[in-house]
Amino acid sequence: NQAKTTFWPETSSKAAGYWLLGSAASVFGLVVFGGLTRLTESGLSITEWRPVTGSMPPRDFEDWNKEFALYKSSPEFKQLNSRMGLDEFKQIYWMEWIHRFWARAVGLTFALPTLYFVARRRVSAPMAAKLLGITGLIGFQGFIGWWMVKSGLKDDLFAPGAHPRVSQYRLTAHLGTAFLCYVAMVWNGLSILREHRLLANPKKSVTELQTLASPQLRRFRRSVAALALLVFCTALSGALVAGLDAGLIYNEWPTMGGGSGTLNNLSQSVLGGSLAPPAMELFDPWYSHTPDRSDVYWRNALENPSLVQLDHRILATTTFTAVMALWAYTRFSRPVRTALPAPARKAVTAVTALVWLQVTLGVSTLLYLVPVPLAAAHQAGALALLTGTIVLGSRVWVPRRAVRLVARRVAEVGTAGLATGPAAVRAQVGRAGRRGPGAMLAARTGGVEKV
Repeated sequence: NQAKTTFWPETSSKAAGYWLLGSAASVFGLVVFGGLTRLTESGLSITEWRPVTGSMPPRDFEDWNKEFALYKSSPEFKQLNSRMGLDEFKQIYWMEWIHRFWARAVGLTFALPTLYFVARRRVSAPMAAKLLGITGLIGFQGFIGWWMVKSGLKDDLFAPGAHPRVSQYRLTAHLGTAFLCYVAMVWNGLSILREHRLLANPKKSVTELQTLASPQLRRFRRSVAALALLVFCTALSGALVAGLDAGLIYNEWPTMGGGSGTLNNLSQSVLGGSLAPPAMELFDPWYSHTPDRSDVYWRNALENPSLVQLDHRILATTTFTAVMALWAYTRFSRPVRTALPAPARKAVTAVTALVWLQVTLGVSTLLYLVPVPLAAAHQAGALALLTGTIVLGSRVWVPRRAVRLVARRVAEVGTAGLATGPAAVRAQVGRAGRRGPGAMLAARTGGVEKV
């Protein structure tokens, strides 16, 4: 046990925290650029998956002709771009090549530093496991990316005569995995930096952690976690919309059929239209693949553009309502308003501003028939909103590991009479592990008051 405790450091290096946040910024840019690649219909321009040799672009006229010949054999060229010349092909090729090269760069700039931080013992044992897990997830994301592209290169993977495009299921999986990688980087990077900040002044940190662990904020923390999950699910439903080109129908708001669709005539639009299409359109038997039509509901929910767009509208409206409710909760609930730290209040304000921006971008994207700049901004807005929610969560969460380290640090310096020595601290931490950090800090209220 002693060897195990000395093998890994107690805390991770600050450099690892900043590197994680830098990697997250790169993934953010990659997600936005991936959206541009899809919107410009460039994603199927490279028809082979060569993780190593594909890193080099065509170097001469002969290489370009080889790549163009491969593209000519694809369904997209035959059905949509049969008149495309080499110069036009180069434009979409470079978009996809940059996207793939950027993805490789993200993988290398994460895997190599991970090996360094782990090999040099610059991170704690739990963080080392997390970094290795994120590295594996990045590698898996590369495989999902090719699996997604492959679905748009073979005729047997989509309906005969249909518009050649990637599977909306695989597109959603690809975007969802990218979001998970991003969230993991942001959360762990913030955790490392927060840990260092708490340990820099353990006497002050005990009071801060006790405040966060108060019963008044317990429901608020759970609400933030639920909001993060809701934002994530809404973003995934947006990927289904994108994969089915569902944003190109019902280009009006808030109605879906019969309304004017303009913001200037909102009241007339609502009165003259319907908030949802007819039920027969939403649950069309045509999408069923079984004789008894037992799959009609879930297939329509995932494959019918009308229902997919309606679902996205409902989730987006629910997200907006949830954010505004959370904002009101922090303003009109006196116990929460009193206990909530200033950084958390600022994060709530930021999330509120981001959700208003995201709703504006979403409605504008729909009304203007999904122009590339607005659609790309809308996708970036989804990740920005998720980022704001994660940052808010990091500011109100009570980290068990940080609580344990702060308690140990306080015990070592003999401050506030919280414990008579490390053994007493470990005993208190053991009880906290069974009942949570809030219970541990509550048990120490008497000691904290002396701080």
